[in-house]
Amino acid sequence: MKQRTIKKEFLLEGKGLHSGKKVSVRCMPAPAGHGIKFYRNDIAGTPCIEATPDHVGATNRGTTIQHTTSGIEVKTIEHLMSALAGMNIYNAKIYTDGEEVPILSGNAEPFVNAILQAGIEELEATQPIFQPKENIYFKDPSSDSAFLIEPADKFSLHVNVDFHSKVLGAQQADFSDMTTYASQIAPCRTFCFLHEILPLIKLGLIKGGDVENAIVYVENDISEQDKKEVCNFFGKEEIKINTHGILNTRLYFDNEVARHKLLDIIGDFALIGMPVQAKITADYPGHNINTGVARLIYQQYLK
Repeated sequence: MKQRTIKKEFLLEGKGLHSGKKVSVRCMPAPAGHGIKFYRNDIAGTPCIEATPDHVGATNRGTTIQHTTSGIEVKTIEHLMSALAGMNIYNAKIYTDGEEVPILSGNAEPFVNAILQAGIEELEATQPIFQPKENIYFKDPSSDSAFLIEPADKFSLHVNVDFHSKVLGAQQADFSDMTTYASQIAPCRTFCFLHEILPLIKLGLIKGGDVENAIVYVENDISEQDKKEVCNFFGKEEIKINTHGILNTRLYFDNEVARHKLLDIIGDFALIGMPVQAKITADYPGHNINTGVARLIYQQYLK
């Protein structure tokens, strides 16, 4: 397989999930071996942050990469990274005019559509691929999250999620064919529970959140006062909770949450800089363990 990049640049604009500020991201072609690098063009000198596991900073509700010495950050990169990896692109220059990548529709679909419209260019150099020689097992000591990576002739990814929720329930998802990424994985949106974000709403945070770019599950009954605050926050006259316990939207897939976890893993593993050819099983994954496993693989490859 040859390395790839985009044929021409593209620009997307939207709100940052946490700040609510208008931000733009401009993706440009890059030569073979360049990798994926982010540039903050709102800061003097346009500092560069390489998208590698060694530059991962915070992983709370998203993946942040951080400049080693200055501490300059780019947040919520995972959906863009997932779109690039889903299209087998590991070389790109990405310019942002803020500290967040725009949340857009809460999934990878706008990025995939922009990549396809820009076109994909095959480069002369061969694309490295990580193939483990033996099983790799990684467990988060503070939770039930775990990864098992086994040698295999082709890529496959199985995800188990269970938030012990009466409205969400346990879900599983399988993925093994990258040619279906655009239709089967990219549309799957991020999600949250209303009781988790109500305190953030009251504090004036997650200003870029919306019921159109996230699946909001309502686990518990909410007061009329809280309903008013949620309506005001999302700019809605009223909120409705459907039969799935979801606020003002419908599911694209019955297991959309598990598929979004697949999307996030693909994005966080894109930090490795190459595809992983293995059988991957992820139990209760999140950005912290995703990037931890990506760091372990990255270090093994560099040995």
